[in-house]
Amino acid sequence: TFQRQLQQSDCQNALMKKVFDTHMLFLQINQSATALKHVFAALRLFVGKFPSAFFQGQADLCGSLCYEILKCCNHRSRSTQTEASALLYFFMRKNFEFNKQKSIVRSHLQLIKAVSQLIADAGIGGSRFQHSLAIINNFANGDKQMKNVNFPAEVKDLTKRIRTVLMATAQMKEHEKDPEMLVDLQYSLANSYASTPELRRTWLESMAKIHARNGDLSEAAMCYIHIAALIAEYLKRKGKINIFRTNYVSINITVA
Repeated sequence: TFQRQLQQSDCQNALMKKVFDTHMLFLQINQSATALKHVFAALRLFVGKFPSAFFQGQADLCGSLCYEILKCCNHRSRSTQTEASALLYFFMRKNFEFNKQKSIVRSHLQLIKAVSQLIADAGIGGSRFQHSLAIINNFANGDKQMKNVNFPAEVKDLTKRIRTVLMATAQMKEHEKDPEMLVDLQYSLANSYASTPELRRTWLESMAKIHARNGDLSEAAMCYIHIAALIAEYLKRKGKINIFRTNYVSINITVA
């Protein structure tokens, strides 16, 4: 009924945000496995009808959907894991098709970011999550329509990168009672994303949470200052701000 209004401004509008938030609410509130099956079907239809809402313009909707689907990939119900994995594969394939079969850059970035956030917020990476990653790879291997393009390889590369992050997290788990070692590992992981400031920011936020939890407020503040520097550097490169000098400190911002 409201398809024309939802498609205004390439699906970047207030009505689209409200409809999307309603869909997300069904994933954020505990549901039965049967109810979730219908929610996933509704989301497949929604993404299929309005791909530009996720793969064009701001990445907020794409990031939020990736976060909620990944949470379901860690669900205790095997049927829900399978449904969530199928939806995630469908989502990545739609991204590939929307980009004229060139790449899945946006979903790749947002999924890695969501994994990083979930590690800090809820803890994922056990056998249930690994099972979901295996299901996604199986979909990629068995998709005959995508056999002659690089989509299956991109999916495998993404799942491999997710597993790398999870392995680093397992190391962190071993040192969870050693705050200094834990933060040092997180700092190394943050530095490994120097070329991707958005992911680096995610891990710096995770470090700040650990510092704040341990009462190390000055260290937490330094993490947030570093995040501010990353944002400022991005705005500088876009020509939106200039490097500035105050009476007290010279602000020299670098990403490296």
